[in-house]
Amino acid sequence: MSDATLQRARSGDEEAFSALTDPHRRELQVHCYRILGSVQDAEDLVQETLLAAWHGLGGFEGRASLRSWLYTIATNRCLNALRDSARRPAAVLGAEVPDPTRMGEPIWLQPYPDALLEGLPDRAPGPGARYETREAVGLAFVSGLQRMAPHQRAVLVLRDVLGYRAAEVAVMLDSSEASVNSALQRARAALDAVPARPEGPAVPDSPAQRALLVRFSDAFEAGDIDALVALLTDDAWLRMPPEPHEYQGRPAIAAFLRTRALWTSARGLRLVATRANGQPAFGYYVGDPNCGVARAAGLLVLGVEGAAITELTRFGDTGVLPWFGLPRTLPG
Repeated sequence: MSDATLQRARSGDEEAFSALTDPHRRELQVHCYRILGSVQDAEDLVQETLLAAWHGLGGFEGRASLRSWLYTIATNRCLNALRDSARRPAAVLGAEVPDPTRMGEPIWLQPYPDALLEGLPDRAPGPGARYETREAVGLAFVSGLQRMAPHQRAVLVLRDVLGYRAAEVAVMLDSSEASVNSALQRARAALDAVPARPEGPAVPDSPAQRALLVRFSDAFEAGDIDALVALLTDDAWLRMPPEPHEYQGRPAIAAFLRTRALWTSARGLRLVATRANGQPAFGYYVGDPNCGVARAAGLLVLGVEGAAITELTRFGDTGVLPWFGLPRTLPG
């Protein structure tokens, strides 16, 4: 950042302001996503952050870097949004379902498109970081954050993902260093309490993974539940945020799938491959016999280990599909 560019931006030069802030935009969106759990809300908050920065640039004194200043604005805007939000996850399963293996905590969570991760700047986090940038956008990590109090989420992301020191985080959150350290300790304990998931994703686009995904797609589109669950590990999980119902193991997952109209009707099923949160994913579509098209029904994100599926996460919110470049309907 040159002083001349900063001065031009302060005088109202929009191109100079864009030159200052555009390099940080994508990483700010990922940061807001981690805290909010929603790709749409993250984009809205980035817009709010940049607008606040535009109006407040005259007060930027340069004591911290511009990047840190933007992160401060974004983090506090996210915390304000969480305090003001009246959203409550709603149960929508409707029909009678088998007893779940576990009733998890309802959380608000959307998947995040891998395509948006491609533009992340290659910046090394601070020395205190515990997680790599892309690791910290995985579903296990982000869903764990959504189970924490907002202040704890912010502290953990600023400290363990971005690597800011406790004293820096205290300034960013207008808090004390003791409060930051206490919140970090509780946040780490909360993540440690989340049931362990397989470590390390399968190698993306490896021959074994490609073959597995083809078999999954074929079984899904054929409505073959037996073939589908045969691709799962013995201890695989099925999760459906914001639903609290969670099913583990082939018998439990198969029993649940057999209660769903998606599988019991004769309507055609279609899958379109994509990637979300660093994991293989599919948009799924259900045939509409009245108009000869298949309508979007949601997004499936798969956890893969070796040549088997360890986790299925179903998102029923079709509003996220445009973020993945997926259409609302397919030809019948």
